[in-house]
Amino acid sequence: MTPKVIIMANSTGMKEFYLHAFANMRFKYLYFALFLTVYLITVIGNIFIIVLTIIDHLLQTPMYFFLRSLAFLDICYTSTTLPQMLINLVIERLAISLPACIIQLFVFLSLAASESFLLATMAYDRCIAICNPLRYPVIISKDFCIHMVAWTWVIGIIFGTIHTANTFRLPFCGSNVLNHYFCDIPPLLKISCIDTFLNEITIFATGGFVMHGCFLLIFGSYIQILFSVLSIPKGFGKKKGLSTCVSHLIVVLVFYGSGSLMYFRPKSNVLANKEWLLSLFYTSFTPLLNPIIYSLRNQDIQGAFQKHFRKSQIHKHFYNSC
Repeated sequence: MTPKVIIMANSTGMKEFYLHAFANMRFKYLYFALFLTVYLITVIGNIFIIVLTIIDHLLQTPMYFFLRSLAFLDICYTSTTLPQMLINLVIERLAISLPACIIQLFVFLSLAASESFLLATMAYDRCIAICNPLRYPVIISKDFCIHMVAWTWVIGIIFGTIHTANTFRLPFCGSNVLNHYFCDIPPLLKISCIDTFLNEITIFATGGFVMHGCFLLIFGSYIQILFSVLSIPKGFGKKKGLSTCVSHLIVVLVFYGSGSLMYFRPKSNVLANKEWLLSLFYTSFTPLLNPIIYSLRNQDIQGAFQKHFRKSQIHKHFYNSC
């Protein structure tokens, strides 16, 4: 299959974009199997967390409220790109219409910004819980949790609106081929007819505030947590605390590191033609890792699962015996 190239003066005549990341359809079954597996594990793992934190009364705490919010956000986030990519691989039509591209970019950017703020909120929550436990119920109240999650969505929508409008105000000409598997800002800027300096400044200003600001808050929170954990006498959960800090930071580094390389690297960077590979880390692998790192390794989650699984087995045995 060869890319369909359209020559035009501006974006008003642009009907669709050709997604060139998977142009080599010889490996389409491999791609399909890989990303279907990633998507199913991500969705099932996060649904499991949502259901478990709702039905178990011991998990009705701020920490698990944020985890439940993150799980829901991750399902939406990964569903923005992967399902359409899987459909395109099946029908061998690696194209997306202009309206669909606009919607996809807006939803993706909104959810990405929301996830960034939510991860920062969760780090702050853990920092207060470990470093200032006596004041934790006062600071991290129910109203605080609801307001913080609501604000992550509001800020995300504002962020998505700004960058989507700023991107699609540009005229596109020459080629409608995007070296990517979904509509994202960097490949769209490459096919613009005019200078994109204003767009790049906006990305560095607002994107830098969202991404780097949240990362610094998370990093600072975990540094405080680390010092608190190190002050714990040996044998009082010190090893577990260190392991938790490290695992959380790994997920954060993958998400923010790959995102920074994607949006804040020089144009001449050697990764310029492999943007889609880089984007997989923050679009697909982070939502896959989040339920594993944040929840499935958690003893409270494991205990709740065993309790409800055992209860369901007892009920099943009872009904079968009747």
